[in-house]
Amino acid sequence: MRKFLKPEEVLYFCGEISKKSMLIEFKVANYRSIGEEQVLTLIPNTAYDDYPDNIITEGAYNALNACAIYGNNGSGKSNLLSAIAMLDKLIHLSARTASTTNLPYDPFLLRKGYEENPTKFEITFIVEGIRYKYGIEFFQKHISREWLYRKGKGREVLLFGREDDIIEPTSSLKANKTVLDAAIEATRSNGLFLSTCDMLNVAEARIIMKWFRDLNSLNGIYTEAQEIRTVKMWDKDDMKEVISDYMLSLNLGITALDISTKDFDESDLPQDLSDSVRRELMNTLKDKQSYSVATTHKIYDKDGNETPDRLSWNLDERESEGTIKAFHLSGPIISALTTGGVLIIDEIEAKMHPIITLNTIELFLDKKTNPRGAQLIFATHDTNLLTFSRLRRDQIFFTEKNVWESTELYSLSGIVHPENNQKERLDTNKEKRYLEGRYGAIPYLSTPDTLINTIRNGKEG
Repeated sequence: MRKFLKPEEVLYFCGEISKKSMLIEFKVANYRSIGEEQVLTLIPNTAYDDYPDNIITEGAYNALNACAIYGNNGSGKSNLLSAIAMLDKLIHLSARTASTTNLPYDPFLLRKGYEENPTKFEITFIVEGIRYKYGIEFFQKHISREWLYRKGKGREVLLFGREDDIIEPTSSLKANKTVLDAAIEATRSNGLFLSTCDMLNVAEARIIMKWFRDLNSLNGIYTEAQEIRTVKMWDKDDMKEVISDYMLSLNLGITALDISTKDFDESDLPQDLSDSVRRELMNTLKDKQSYSVATTHKIYDKDGNETPDRLSWNLDERESEGTIKAFHLSGPIISALTTGGVLIIDEIEAKMHPIITLNTIELFLDKKTNPRGAQLIFATHDTNLLTFSRLRRDQIFFTEKNVWESTELYSLSGIVHPENNQKERLDTNKEKRYLEGRYGAIPYLSTPDTLINTIRNGKEG
């Protein structure tokens, strides 16, 4: 029986390990269920000395290689992760959107006055030993503020600041003045100056955009879009073996994995299409390729003994939802580990066995499988991870609604128990205490009287 990949069995083909890029902190305010500013920090708590391998170091900076977010349904976990993904999307699409395109302004609606305030995103990260802090504030129609700071060996300096349509680069932003003037002129009220600078090949903007290219955010329930990433990686000979070995290591009953591609053929279209729909699809799919993923299984004789024969079938048609998800995620996981990127997964445990979920997390926590300092940020309801994963107390976060139903984010490392005024100890049974409600962020349920009466009376609604 195959076991999970040992750290030394994970292969890397990116050459010599380069300087690490790291996410340090993310701030969000006035976005969906989040009213007041909330801060997700990956800066390690210096009071803790457990699991030192969970700390990534690059020059003078340290960051955690993973963090877990727990909370009741509807507490705002997904909105927090969605905010990071939304900033990433805005940065990449800004320069290509029309001047009439609305921004994704979705303010907190349950307290009066917030609909008059901007949404705020701010992210701090490290690129090749340099710390950048980039932020925006926006409404539906326009960017109201935008800023970028850089900190190298000296003090932090402002590279540019923006108030509505007034954009002011400083002398610290190294770029040709003519180019910067063109970038200012080309930046629309609903567009980002950073993205326009990248479009005009401003060197520092390109460095920052490269960091964002290694940030991938996905939903653990709906992973179909990630299949394309995995298939594209499969075309690279060095990645084909890694993806295949990863899938076989999960002991899903698969002996081999294969992906085949073929050019579009009109005969692949359903026969009952109308002529107009058929013509439209043919024009759309002309010169396109399709692919199929096949898994191979052993064949056994009548006595249950293995034979040399093998049977292959289509992944999507015959495999379980968990196996399909494992394939979908194999590309993003391996990509993050080989580039040192940031992988964000909402509902990481969905459709997966707890041990496979644990194995995924451990790949990021072990320096042998994560030498480039990739980071995993995930939301989950899997309380087993509180017991069995090697997560530090400063890597465990909770979301909970306050009295006016706004999401609040807090870390286990910051919880002080009122009965003894002490913080959580290392050897505490964190899973048990979480389920007991000691950390908050759990549902408090009651059974409605109407349901009890209906059950007693034997009536259907």
